[in-house]
Amino acid sequence: MKRFAAGVVLGFILSCGLGLAAQSLDHNGTFWNNLGSSAKQGYVDGYSDAMNVSIGKLDNLMIAADLFRWKGAKKIIRQLSRELATSDQRPEELVKRLNELYADRKYSELDLGSAVQLLTMRTQAPEAQSPTGSSNQAPSTR
Repeated sequence: MKRFAAGVVLGFILSCGLGLAAQSLDHNGTFWNNLGSSAKQGYVDGYSDAMNVSIGKLDNLMIAADLFRWKGAKKIIRQLSRELATSDQRPEELVKRLNELYADRKYSELDLGSAVQLLTMRTQAPEAQSPTGSSNQAPSTR
């Protein structure tokens, strides 16, 4: 019994030591700025693919929400779908905008996923606020 307990303690200590010694995978501005241009393009392409798969999974959630009569689910799921969508931006444009964002030091600790969502929301905001063809100007009098 003592050997078993000693083995458990030793395993716990070794796993904690390996966990602390493992390389950190913070995907933030520092990580982004260390990538080459092709790696940045690949990262954005992979991220976009992952988000498209996630959006596809939201359809299953919508079905479950209808099945269980979850009130407000459609509104929440539509909002989540808009936040995950990156299809509004071309990958080259997204790489350029991420480079511009991370050039500012105050964003260097911002996670890449959050940065992409921020840029996506900034892209969608002008579209939501754009006039729908009506003019807000008063007619001129002559």
